[in-house]
Amino acid sequence: MSVDPHLSGLSGTVVHDVVVPARAPWLHHVAAGQTLRIVDLEGNQAVDFLLYAAADDAERYSAQDTVAAQGNLFLREGTVLRSNEGRPMMTIVATSVDYHDTIGGACSCESNTLRYGHHTKAEHACVENFLEANLSEGRGKRDIVSNINFFMNVPVEEDGSLGIVDGISAPGLTVDLRAEMDVIVVVSNCPQINNPCNGFNPTPVRMIVTA
Repeated sequence: MSVDPHLSGLSGTVVHDVVVPARAPWLHHVAAGQTLRIVDLEGNQAVDFLLYAAADDAERYSAQDTVAAQGNLFLREGTVLRSNEGRPMMTIVATSVDYHDTIGGACSCESNTLRYGHHTKAEHACVENFLEANLSEGRGKRDIVSNINFFMNVPVEEDGSLGIVDGISAPGLTVDLRAEMDVIVVVSNCPQINNPCNGFNPTPVRMIVTA
């Protein structure tokens, strides 16, 4: 019997396991104490990520509170993802990628047009994925806050400038997040093809939840 390498190191019982297609959105409720593993199946795929408190979705992930609490821009093993009320929402308990981005934001049709030209306006983007997923639960554009970009490489230079460059992920690399409260996870499996965040070739990712 073959062993699934993507489950290596996970404890508990798998309660949800799905492959999110390239360019697609995903939404799932993760209960306190459960662990979400994100698997970069083919490598170099950015996973745009939002969090809402299940009890009251006016409480949601806050990049500002997270960065201020840890005193570092990059998300690493041990980082606590905090809400706009300063409360722990999820903790990065393990990652096989050195760090993840929390300041690069999500691509949109408008930003694509500004950065890459008017001919890109019709291309699908992360903001549209977030909208599609959130609308299923009554949230709209105003509920999209600054997001996390798992597996995305956004270095900050000494002069404060930043850019989106080649990723540091590879096929089969993972990040594990333990829920510290009941949360709603919303993901855009980034469809961007105009910069290196997806290696110019968006690919599927796998979402595994254990309890």
